[in-house]
Amino acid sequence: MRRTTSAKVASEGVTHTQQAVEGELGWLFRNQPTEDYGIDAQAEVVDGGDVRGRLLALQIKSGASWFKDAIPSGWWFWLDSAHVQYWTNHSLPVIVVLYHPETKRCHWQLINRETLVKTSTGGWKILVPKGQVLDASARELLQKAAEGDPYELRLRELRLAKPWMELLASGKRLVVDMEEWVNKTSGRGSIYLGVDNEEDEKPQELASWGVYLGLASYAEVVPKLFAWADASVHRETYDGTEYDQYKADCCIWTEDYELFAKSSFEEWRRNLAPERIRPYRNGGGEVDFYRLELTLNELGNAFLVVDKFAKQGGRLLTR
Repeated sequence: MRRTTSAKVASEGVTHTQQAVEGELGWLFRNQPTEDYGIDAQAEVVDGGDVRGRLLALQIKSGASWFKDAIPSGWWFWLDSAHVQYWTNHSLPVIVVLYHPETKRCHWQLINRETLVKTSTGGWKILVPKGQVLDASARELLQKAAEGDPYELRLRELRLAKPWMELLASGKRLVVDMEEWVNKTSGRGSIYLGVDNEEDEKPQELASWGVYLGLASYAEVVPKLFAWADASVHRETYDGTEYDQYKADCCIWTEDYELFAKSSFEEWRRNLAPERIRPYRNGGGEVDFYRLELTLNELGNAFLVVDKFAKQGGRLLTR
């Protein structure tokens, strides 16, 4: 099996877009490997260190072929009617990003009624300007595009998380893996949301993104990213790693190869406050590893009820 050139360029485009979002804009980048039709990633605005749920959906196209239909001011990007309908009705503002493998630059354009141009054949196109490079110069325009009414923003986040809520409601176990670089003042780290299939050692990834939380506590901040669920330590993961630590701290082997414990595992772990969110291990004094399990809370359950009603229509009669 050989990796195709197009697959390599596509991966390179996603990587450069992520670097631009995180490095140039200083925002959060969430890869969407399986989540959305026609959406490759999400960018979340970070304003003065605050994360407030302002999001953009990114459609990333990589390769020199996307730059062939050129005019002096930029490049025409052609769309079919199905994508136009999907993107203009998306719960997030949609940005198309064109990555050129020779210049290593990402150019962008917002997809909306103002930028869409109807063609004589009944199709659609938008102009991606040469001057709209995905770097620090784009911050103000993209931030403005992501702005919205706080009420609508909260509903938007719930709509985006609905597939994950539905997985929980169906009986699936969702886990959040976090890696916190404890010696970085930027609070650099990574978050992975996945399905715990129990028989597989590694969860099936649903989404991932990097974070820069400064001096904020991961244990306090990250669970708040999932307002629709309650977060607790993943019991199987913590039982295993903490029992190993318990044996190292409290147990010795006798000459007869019998294990002697100064206290029970339950007594030892009581000092850890078992329900408190905490790392289950540390790697080389550099990275703290967490694994949390999500369960639907009152908000998540209520949203699924409202969503079901909204889909079915009709009226609710009260007396």
